[in-house]
Amino acid sequence: MNPEARRRLKQHFPGLKAAASFQQTSDCTLQYNCIAWAAGDDTQWWWPLDGKYWPTGVPRELTMDSFERAFQSLGYERCDGAKQEKDFEKVVIYASKSNEPTHASRQLADGKWTSKIGSLWDIWHAIPANLNNDVYGEPKLYMKRPLKKAPKQ
Repeated sequence: MNPEARRRLKQHFPGLKAAASFQQTSDCTLQYNCIAWAAGDDTQWWWPLDGKYWPTGVPRELTMDSFERAFQSLGYERCDGAKQEKDFEKVVIYASKSNEPTHASRQLADGKWTSKIGSLWDIWHAIPANLNNDVYGEPKLYMKRPLKKAPKQ
């Protein structure tokens, strides 16, 4: 990430101002968005509107309930927060002040979080609140699912 892009990202997300609070992990792409990235899919854009991909049977509505149901279709269930839990992976859904879903992040094995920033980069960031702003809002719904275990040899 060039210095100007890094500066602009910090400007949009005040929680990223600390030098070690985030790191770019991919190049820019329009292939997928934050919801897809949190769901573990880097092949398509997930959004309930505009004819984008959305899980079968989940209402195509821009509501927290619809986003919760989308992640439930992947085996996630509600949980209490961002704290890392052994044998689980987590996602968080962000919402605006009007409670409209805006963004999602996924927790990495080391406890950091990974996000796709619009059509820009994937980054890791230290905590979900690093991305709080007027556009993304703040983390509203945490979900977890058991880690997939490798088959025994």
